[in-house]
Amino acid sequence: MRSCPACGASVADTDDFCGNCGTYLGWGTTAGDTSVTAQDVHPQDTPAGTDQPAAVQPAKPARPRPAPDIPVEVVTEDGPPCPVCGTPNPPGRRFCRRCAAPLTETTVVVARKPWWRRIRVPRWFRIGGSGFLVRRLVILITLVALILAGILLFPLGKGLFEDLLDKTKTPAPIGPVRVVASAEVPGHPAAAATDGLSNRYWGAPRPGEWIEFTFDHPFRLLSLVVHAGPSSDREQFTQEARPAGLDVIVTAADGNSETRPVELADQPGPQTIDLGISDVVRIRVVLRSATGLSQGKHIAVGEIEFFQRS
Repeated sequence: MRSCPACGASVADTDDFCGNCGTYLGWGTTAGDTSVTAQDVHPQDTPAGTDQPAAVQPAKPARPRPAPDIPVEVVTEDGPPCPVCGTPNPPGRRFCRRCAAPLTETTVVVARKPWWRRIRVPRWFRIGGSGFLVRRLVILITLVALILAGILLFPLGKGLFEDLLDKTKTPAPIGPVRVVASAEVPGHPAAAATDGLSNRYWGAPRPGEWIEFTFDHPFRLLSLVVHAGPSSDREQFTQEARPAGLDVIVTAADGNSETRPVELADQPGPQTIDLGISDVVRIRVVLRSATGLSQGKHIAVGEIEFFQRS
């Protein structure tokens, strides 16, 4: 064993590099080397005042320096091989004893694949593998299923979108261009149901009569407001019969009709009915039932208002 000239660590005689600091050990001297010096020449052997050198006796050999008493660890050849040259190195070394390559272990972090990369796909379904016909058939079936789902769910999605717009827009009143009724009580025409006056109303002789409103352009019908009875005053409200049940028949621009049954409370004042129907051009209100109808009385409808999406 010997010592590193740079850091003083103990190294083996066969090591080319220090295991602690990586210093190359080939330039140093071994512990058994001896050196010769000329300082032991006797001064009396050199004549004074002469230019010629005097005879020199052979120098005395220098005594070898004692080896440092440093505990030496037993170096074993067993250990992890060098990643560069493959030489086995004892545990605890920082540099290879043969090529001085760093022996610090580095941890290689392998990135985890995403979940869709970890799924084992059958070979017949892999791109570039076998099963070309089966793979194309599966893709075709998937596309057809997506198209059918889009066609079937389109009305539902459109309805949800329209409902969202209905809630975010401000309702605006809209008036019809034509009003007709199946029957009228003298002095109480059908036009009185849309004149905006509280002292006028449409009078129908019996249940089953209807009143129809026509509009000049299609619109999104948000709601309609019904004022039942002859007046909003509670004392005059019971003087005539009031509608209790209505059938609201809404016709769109394409000719399709939709019927919404409505139940009214027997009280004065406006009652709002939410509908949410698009492309409306005609609305018919049928008096299905009435309250307070007796001999000499008729059914009074004070006002019917319509509101569209602004």
